[in-house]
Amino acid sequence: LHAPFTNPAAVSTFPLPLPNDDEAETRRAEVDPQLKAAGWDEANILREHPITAGQIQVNGRNARRQRPRRADYLLRVGVNFPIAVVEAKRRHKRAADGIQQAKFYAQQLQLKFAYASNGAEILEVDLETGEERFIDRYPSPNELLFRLTRYEGWSAHTLSELLKPLRPFPEKPLRYYQEIAIHRATRALLEGRDRLLLTLAT
Repeated sequence: LHAPFTNPAAVSTFPLPLPNDDEAETRRAEVDPQLKAAGWDEANILREHPITAGQIQVNGRNARRQRPRRADYLLRVGVNFPIAVVEAKRRHKRAADGIQQAKFYAQQLQLKFAYASNGAEILEVDLETGEERFIDRYPSPNELLFRLTRYEGWSAHTLSELLKPLRPFPEKPLRYYQEIAIHRATRALLEGRDRLLLTLAT
């Protein structure tokens, strides 16, 4: 199903450049079709997903917001259950060039799976096991969900409840840390805990 682990530094061949060799072209011509072939529907793919609005940098009396952090792809199971991030690189770069950024976003979103691709290579990092390997295709939503459920030890009931869609106010979309807090609180309740401490900003 998957190719054996290969050290990214040991890969010596570069893919041929596309006519328009940029990350947007890699996403359109390579990553999008590969994700769809693996069973990811449009409803489960968020492109250029904003994670943070950008840090505010203060200089004297002036303040400016730095560039926001955006994941090239956020993959979800169902409507509101993120499970993996994918970072795309230009064809003349290695997939490994994007893996640290993918891992950073996955860690920030508290996800277990991160991927980087230049269209020809797909590099996977499993943040639960620490394993890093090249694979020949993206896992399907069910494959990732099976692996995550095994890691977390969820029952079928817990999983079904976690996959239920959240219903925030349309004019106030949830930020990533709010989604994390909701999922963690929901999971704790489903596991039978009857005392929770939630710290909320006013």
